[in-house]
Amino acid sequence: MTAFLDQLRTAPRNVLSRIPLPGVTGDDDDVRRPLPVSGMLAAAWTLGVGLAVLTTLTLVGWIASPKGAFGPGLPGVFRAAAQLWLAAHHAGFAIPGGSIGLLPLGLTVLPAFLLYRAGIWMARDADLRLRLPARLPKNSPKDEANARRRAQLVLVAQAGVSLAAPYALLAGIIALVTRNEVTQPFLGDVLVSHLVLAFLAGSLATARTIGPWRSMLRLLPERLRSVVVASSAALGIMLLAGAVMVLGAVVVNFRQVQELSGILSPGFVGGLLLLLLQCLYLLNAVIWGMAYIAGPGFAVGAGTLVAPTGVQLGTVPSLPILGALPEAGSTPAWVMVVIALPFAAGAVAGVLGVRIAPSPSYEGAPLWGFVCGLATGAAAGMLAALSGGSLGGARLSAVGPAAWEVTLSVTLEVGVAAGISAGLANWWLIFRGHNAAVTKAAARVGTATAPVRKAGARIAKAAGSVASRVGLAEPDEPRALPGHWLDAADCDTQPIPVIRDDWEDEHASAAAENPPAIRHREPPRPPRRDIVDESDDKGGHVIYLDPYAWDRD
Repeated sequence: MTAFLDQLRTAPRNVLSRIPLPGVTGDDDDVRRPLPVSGMLAAAWTLGVGLAVLTTLTLVGWIASPKGAFGPGLPGVFRAAAQLWLAAHHAGFAIPGGSIGLLPLGLTVLPAFLLYRAGIWMARDADLRLRLPARLPKNSPKDEANARRRAQLVLVAQAGVSLAAPYALLAGIIALVTRNEVTQPFLGDVLVSHLVLAFLAGSLATARTIGPWRSMLRLLPERLRSVVVASSAALGIMLLAGAVMVLGAVVVNFRQVQELSGILSPGFVGGLLLLLLQCLYLLNAVIWGMAYIAGPGFAVGAGTLVAPTGVQLGTVPSLPILGALPEAGSTPAWVMVVIALPFAAGAVAGVLGVRIAPSPSYEGAPLWGFVCGLATGAAAGMLAALSGGSLGGARLSAVGPAAWEVTLSVTLEVGVAAGISAGLANWWLIFRGHNAAVTKAAARVGTATAPVRKAGARIAKAAGSVASRVGLAEPDEPRALPGHWLDAADCDTQPIPVIRDDWEDEHASAAAENPPAIRHREPPRPPRRDIVDESDDKGGHVIYLDPYAWDRD
């Protein structure tokens, strides 16, 4: 695989180096393929390798299965492998009398891994590190870091689109070619699923190429990073608890699983393929376990329910892993303890969020904790929607958990617990002063209640402006006095401004810093005797003497 990628990387460059292009020296290091071209080559390589792997598995199943199971000969095998590749991206199919939407999520690991490796090759082939801006604003270190982060995010998005667009286009062509009378892929599901998976894998691979794993989350702002990490932690704890519950149920009911496997009697090769199929559906079962812990539970057909409050089952499909389902009827009282797990996950998430991005105010941390619950509920609901679906029509039209019920339950459970734990942890940091970020933020806003005071000031200012328009409030600034100042009455006078004690004269401070040069004082001049002091009236008569009268003669 590595050698094949190296050939794809070096062969076109050798051809380009032989073509005389203006501004190109012909050196291999100076020739760089455009990003869309590298993305198209990576998408074609992913489709080719993935179809080759699934065609091999399908061919083994065709040899071990009865004749006619995959259609007439090898063309039917290739068509089945192509449809299996589309199903690996969670693209549904229409069949006579219903649809197929319950697809194994474990099969998605194959295209996700191939797309990730192709994205790394695309980023290295296009030399994305050289595409980062060399000139950044010279304002401040914070502005420079923000500009670099924005440039990296734009580059990551461009790389994801360059891989996802041709990948979805090729998948749409495959969906049109592999249609037949029995199975017809939904073209909209094919395009959207391939586009989203390729964009996520390509963006993640590009971010990993630009920097190490630890620096990937640093591309996000601090507050968004705290929400992402806290929500991921809460969701991971719930999925881990669901996996433990599923494995425990399989161990406890292992005899029923063996009996269902014996009823099918698939043989050696068929048994291996059946085991592989159940392993691929294991991720779906883990998500169902998470829905069970959250409270809503899941369904295994119309009119069925498996939840902590009770179990109601009918005839289930003959899949051996479904033998681990509990018996129908009421559940023991101790089973309700599992509902406390989402609250514990929310408490852990709230503490993590505060440790990453503490709030300078008491009321801010609980709100961000509830935002973490919203993000966790949305992610859990999306996983619940992907893990379920239909297996035909009528009775098996609803299999799996209800997405909206899981979203609502997880949001409330995780959000409330995260809000309480985040508020307590943030109060402890502010009270003890153990976190420098909290101390600086609190000093910057003045006190912990600064947001409330600012909001109150804005409301008062807005109310005052409205009242002043209708003439119900006095103006904030004193109006100018009409006419001359001598005509003003006592009621129109303004108070004399009082100089504060802490007021400093900027001119006096500047003079103190730069004292003027000392000048030698001149001796006082003797008074002139030719000028008469006019302030002496001499008993009511003032004598005026013009000292310059001699000059006018």
